[in-house]
Amino acid sequence: MSARVAVVVGNPTPRSRTHASALAVADRLGGADLVVDLADHASEIFDPAAGRVADLVEAVAGSLVVVVASPTYKATYTGLLKAFLDRFPHQGLSGVTAIPLMLGASPAHSLATEHSLRPLLVELGASVPTRGLYVLDSEHDRPETYDAWFAAAHQLLPTLPAPTAHALEASPA
Repeated sequence: MSARVAVVVGNPTPRSRTHASALAVADRLGGADLVVDLADHASEIFDPAAGRVADLVEAVAGSLVVVVASPTYKATYTGLLKAFLDRFPHQGLSGVTAIPLMLGASPAHSLATEHSLRPLLVELGASVPTRGLYVLDSEHDRPETYDAWFAAAHQLLPTLPAPTAHALEASPA
């Protein structure tokens, strides 16, 4: 079964602020059907024989929308997220609408979403019809943090069918 909305969190800390922020975005889209917290799979990411990671790649590639979230590390996304996205084949996100989301401690790196994460998602074939979302760590739990972005992005995002089931947490095998 395909996910309407998938979430991929590239923070090496499980259940992080990045995780919470990505779920806040997914909730505005009707909720996540699949949540992949890469911290739970870090030991498998570099194992080419890891069947669970291959299954996650397939599930994310089959989603309608994917929220791809990372904290800002050295002005870009994490190596953990990059290693997971490297598992996708050429055009592996074709047909998927992606929402790049990054969190950071200051506004100094607010363009990291547009300059690093967005081009990677486009290279994988995803449609990225909106500006990426950059959220300050200190504001990640405030609903109004997302209001202006959603007001601008809402009409550009695909109309999604109603959710049919509760979100599935992709947990370690």
